[in-house]
Amino acid sequence: MFNEFNLNDETLNELRCEACSDDAIALNYDQQQALLALLNEWHIVEREGIPQLEKSFKFNNFLSAWSFANRVAELAEEEFHHPAILLEWGKVTVTWWSHSIKGLHKNDFICAAKCDEITP
Repeated sequence: MFNEFNLNDETLNELRCEACSDDAIALNYDQQQALLALLNEWHIVEREGIPQLEKSFKFNNFLSAWSFANRVAELAEEEFHHPAILLEWGKVTVTWWSHSIKGLHKNDFICAAKCDEITP
């Protein structure tokens, strides 16, 4: 499925999210693992039976973490794909998943790669 895009860790962040309709199909385990291998320090967690892509980013203070959280929010608006963002002192945890399909879609991995690009 992903060979058609010729994806690697340098091009995943260059893709744009596509509209994810209710009838879109969630990625299977092998597809998730193939895309996860292209990301740096992201992991898949399962909550209420729904796989989610998650990473915590560390910062020296609250304002730096807040600034990063704002940039993630701007990215989400640009891509029209929205994560859960947990802002704490010196830490931001970003969690991507596709609500409409209750699972992971290629969009989640694209946005995760873009998060890594905006890290200071």
